[in-house]
Amino acid sequence: MTRDSAAPRQAPPPETAPRPLATETAHPEAGEPTDAGGSGPATGQPDGGSGLKRGLRNRQMSMIAIGGVVGAGLFVGSGTVIRSTGPAALVSYAIAGLLVILVMRMLAELAVADPSTGSFAHYASREFGSWCGLAIGWLYAYSWWVTVGLEAVIGGELAHHLVPAVPAWVASLVLLAALTASNLVHVAAFGEAEYWFALIKVVAIVSFIGLGVLAVAGLLPGTDSPGTANLLGHGGFAPEGWYAVLPSVLTVIFAFGGAEVVTIAAGEAPRPAEAVRKAIRSTTARILIFYIGSIGVIVTLLPYDRASVTASPYSAALDALGVPQAGRIMDLIVLVAVASCLNSGLYTASRMLFALAQKGEAPRPFARTDARGVPVAAVLVAALAGLTTLASKYFAGTATIFTFLLAFDATTQRSLFLTLAVTVAAAGVGAVRQRRARGSAGAVR
Repeated sequence: MTRDSAAPRQAPPPETAPRPLATETAHPEAGEPTDAGGSGPATGQPDGGSGLKRGLRNRQMSMIAIGGVVGAGLFVGSGTVIRSTGPAALVSYAIAGLLVILVMRMLAELAVADPSTGSFAHYASREFGSWCGLAIGWLYAYSWWVTVGLEAVIGGELAHHLVPAVPAWVASLVLLAALTASNLVHVAAFGEAEYWFALIKVVAIVSFIGLGVLAVAGLLPGTDSPGTANLLGHGGFAPEGWYAVLPSVLTVIFAFGGAEVVTIAAGEAPRPAEAVRKAIRSTTARILIFYIGSIGVIVTLLPYDRASVTASPYSAALDALGVPQAGRIMDLIVLVAVASCLNSGLYTASRMLFALAQKGEAPRPFARTDARGVPVAAVLVAALAGLTTLASKYFAGTATIFTFLLAFDATTQRSLFLTLAVTVAAAGVGAVRQRRARGSAGAVR
């Protein structure tokens, strides 16, 4: 099978119209039908003949953007970062957050100009050839398959901890089955579930930051203000040295994994350009506030080297504030975060596999959709990956499976992040060259 994108790229003649830039995209009148980008009719419109349906609303897109970034990595993984860097963890989160925001905004520019379910795999094919899109698309889909299995295992263990009478494997199976069913109903069902999952996480973080600020200011009854004792009194702001900040950035970037999901979902929004633009614009500042604000509360209220901070930083902070059943509350919130990530994993992996199949880079059955516009086979493959992980944990043990999956997923996410950054940079350079080419062509005329 021959692919044109694999052929050497040639400069277009002056008469050829270059591909539209995000800042130059023509916006038709509201409601005017278009193909994959721009405006479109109401919910239910097919996605440019791809078989998907445009069933995601703007409010769901905004929450998908937030929910993709705020996950269990913040609630649990932040303890390891704080222990390895001290209060300087704030710097690690600030650096990683700025990097992710820059990449999100650049990726949003591409998605606004050329909305595609394949997202950056599609852009990688366009910039570097089909081999790159094929590699990054399969790697990305596989990383989410791994994530589905990882979150199913974690979710089952959390549910068993909350309700000991329920076996962990039963809880994992129920969670996986429920979210698979949601993804098989309609894309709007996925969007609505993710909306409420993300809303719960946002409310939890905002409440946590609010309580923490009151405690730091000495306004919370029964709590004395710690001042700067924990920020500067345990070896300084960077007790492990400033060289510990950069390695921890890699760990933090893993926690930010999922920021790109909103650009994949753009292909199923009625007005992709508008939806992505609003989602990215409304979430970039919130990401920094949620991460840096909550981490700032933790390192101000508690010594960074306390064992409870490393194990469960948010539970430790709530305990210090005298919140009853703090551990159980955080287990519930983390369970919601895990369910959200599992939900996104099923959706994202299925859509990437669907996009690959449409280009002939995956078996054709994965490009088929049912009457509701759901790629059923692709969703079921992602769910099967979770079931495989659940089965394997009884041969290798939960700890072994968890360690392997976490290490693999973290490595894959970093590779994908780097590839995404290079692709976005290449697209930006190409856009500048096109502007100059058009300027030269205009001067010749």
